[in-house]
Amino acid sequence: MESVLRAIVIYLFLMLVFRISGKRTLAQMTAFDVVLVLIISEAVSQPLTGDDYSLTTAMILVSTLVMIELGFAFLKQKSKKAERWLDDVPLIVVEDGEPLRERMDRARVDDEDVLECARATQGLENMQQIKYAVLERDGTISIIPQKPR
Repeated sequence: MESVLRAIVIYLFLMLVFRISGKRTLAQMTAFDVVLVLIISEAVSQPLTGDDYSLTTAMILVSTLVMIELGFAFLKQKSKKAERWLDDVPLIVVEDGEPLRERMDRARVDDEDVLECARATQGLENMQQIKYAVLERDGTISIIPQKPR
């Protein structure tokens, strides 16, 4: 039972940490970010298992983590409020060529992130060509170009 409680606490803690770190962090992982994830996994392995390195404990931990994930998926299906809290919502960060600074700062997105996506997906060169830039739930940025005049 202690292993299950440890798994629940670690899962919830990591969910909180990654939720605080923002969507863009997970969507644009650099080589250093991958190393950081490996360090995190090593750091939580001992607290998860305690002194019990048995195969049974490993299977219990994996089962617990998967059940938590399935439980949250079920909860998100049943409750829009839970889905909104767990996954967030798409966020408009540029409207009619104007960056919405407060939203961009909160999401840790800068002009270069938006412009990079605009160039790569739409061939746009500047903010004035963007009608909307939307930070999606998965951390990607969708660009809707201005209509040609």
